[in-house]
Amino acid sequence: MRHTSGSIEVITGSMFSGKTDELIRRLRRARIAKQSVQVFKPGIDNRYAVEKVTSHAGSEFDATPVARAADLVPLVRPDTTVVALDEAQFFEPEVGGICQGLAARGVRVIVAGLDQDFRGEPFGPMPMLLSLAEHVDKLHAICAVCGGEASRTQRLIDNRPALYDDPVVVVGASELYEARCREHHVVPRR
Repeated sequence: MRHTSGSIEVITGSMFSGKTDELIRRLRRARIAKQSVQVFKPGIDNRYAVEKVTSHAGSEFDATPVARAADLVPLVRPDTTVVALDEAQFFEPEVGGICQGLAARGVRVIVAGLDQDFRGEPFGPMPMLLSLAEHVDKLHAICAVCGGEASRTQRLIDNRPALYDDPVVVVGASELYEARCREHHVVPRR
């Protein structure tokens, strides 16, 4: 089933906000609608399974890992109507043009990724993807400190906040990160 026009949708928010669960929900609905779906993820994300996108809650969907966003272009089948990218913050800036090209071909592109890094700053290509998208959903988690609405990701090293100059990309889950609200998000040496 072909769409009449392509589009870009972005699902964003902090870690533990349900981005991958929402991505998988949309993909399952597309399959029910008999659409041809392909899912890609950065090869760096090997937390749960190499050839699946997996949410922290345990939902999963088959995916193809790629080293760079450009590597997915020749893998997109001619009959594919939905292309999804998980953990898009780990892709290089060219991912924006790739998503634009797919949408121009009539493909529905669904992108999920962190909008901010652990410092609370824009993460990788996500600001560009947000600006290119026809639809954007920002999800929120629960602050691990106060139970309020969390929009940030706190990296912890030995149960203390990571320093501003620590590496930006460190793949992990609840052993390294927790969701925080603005008030309780701490970045020493900022």
